[in-house]
Amino acid sequence: MQTAIPHRQPGIGVPERTRTDERAARRSLRVQVERLESELAGLFTSAWPGRPTEVRTGTTGAGPSLLSLEQLELLRDDLVRRVADGRRESAERSQVEQQHRIRIEAMLLEPERHRWVRVTNADIGEPGCKQWHVRPRLGLLGRLMGWWRVRISSGCPLAEGRGPRPRPAQIKPAGRTRAA
Repeated sequence: MQTAIPHRQPGIGVPERTRTDERAARRSLRVQVERLESELAGLFTSAWPGRPTEVRTGTTGAGPSLLSLEQLELLRDDLVRRVADGRRESAERSQVEQQHRIRIEAMLLEPERHRWVRVTNADIGEPGCKQWHVRPRLGLLGRLMGWWRVRISSGCPLAEGRGPRPRPAQIKPAGRTRAA
């Protein structure tokens, strides 16, 4: 004869073995989440100052809370997906940057084969405003004669602004005033 199992409230009357198993699972998931968050931060900083990967926290901003085992698993799965996406984006970006570096070398070796091509520092993943631009050597004459060269800019222009600077307001010297 079977006896009915009485209904239990969560956490009350649960065997110690179940709680211990859940603690071990929580500890394991927290270690995995910590490792994945560290790796995601590494992907973010390795892409800086270029196009960093998306970094957002898994919290809702409602304050501190204790995540359930299911929520920890969902957080871990989300982090695994984001780290994989970040690795993929980083690999694709590195491949494109390497292709641009190879293009610069080809432009320097044979500028006539790369007419009007322009590559910037942003294209190769470096900060700054430097550009490599294939142009004719002497304007129209160089274009007609096939004299092409790579012009390398010196970097960002000076921050001078647009137009003439406004004159400062005339300041009257503090002296004696004439009494009426």
